[in-house]
Amino acid sequence: MFDTYGDRVAFFAVYIEEAHPSDIWQMSSNIRDGVIFRNPQTDGERFQVAESCVRKLGIRFPALIDGIQNVVERQYTGWPDRLVLIGRDGRLVFKTEPGPFGFNPAGLEAALKTVTDSTSP
Repeated sequence: MFDTYGDRVAFFAVYIEEAHPSDIWQMSSNIRDGVIFRNPQTDGERFQVAESCVRKLGIRFPALIDGIQNVVERQYTGWPDRLVLIGRDGRLVFKTEPGPFGFNPAGLEAALKTVTDSTSP
C-alpha cells in the first residue's frame, strides 16, 4: 500500500506500548523470531526498542514513538496494534480491530482508494 499510495498519503508507523514484553507476557513466536524486549520504563528505552523493531521489520516509512505516558495509545486505542487512516481534517476515516488478527488490509486499501480518489484533481 505504501508503494501504491505513498506519493499521495503520509504513512507513519506509531510505536506504542510493547505488546508482549518479556517481563510481563512473552509469546513463543517472539522467542522464535528473536523479538525479546523488556517493558520500557522511560522514553529513551521505548525509543531504543522502537528503533530495533523498525530495523528488524524493515519499515520503509517514518516511525513515530508514543511517549511512556501512552497518550497516543489512549487516544486511538491502538494496543496491541491497529491499522488506522486519519483524514486531512484530522478525523478518523478507518480503523481495524486489534491486530494482528483484527487487521483488515483490504478495508484499509479501500479506504485509501476512496480518500485518494476524492482528493484527485
